[in-house]
Amino acid sequence: MSAPRASEPAAGTGEDTPPSEPCMQHLETQRHALIQLCLYALDRARSGAVAERLEHGLAGVGVVALRPDGQRFDPSRHEAGGTVPTADGALDGVIAGTEVAGFVDGDTLLRAPVVTVYTASGKGTR
Repeated sequence: MSAPRASEPAAGTGEDTPPSEPCMQHLETQRHALIQLCLYALDRARSGAVAERLEHGLAGVGVVALRPDGQRFDPSRHEAGGTVPTADGALDGVIAGTEVAGFVDGDTLLRAPVVTVYTASGKGTR
């Protein structure tokens, strides 16, 4: 007898029965580990195409990259990696660029983006 294909339930598995709580916890733990592995690989990818593919794959399972360029800096959601001076007071405290993308999984922040923030001239720069 051949093994069932991935799309076919095995006989007697109770295909209408929801997975048990321990099974769901195990699956969630495995999902989290795979996401962390993908983020690790993404950070070290030398190929832009590989990095793009990893990011696209993560987005397919609900893990979205954060690049908050142009938004107001919020220390509870962003990590300041540096500053850049500006003579435009309206830009003071606005994110000039993203150094390292952050990631969210649904409503859960996995990693805050590391950003460069505009500061009005005379406020100190890196």
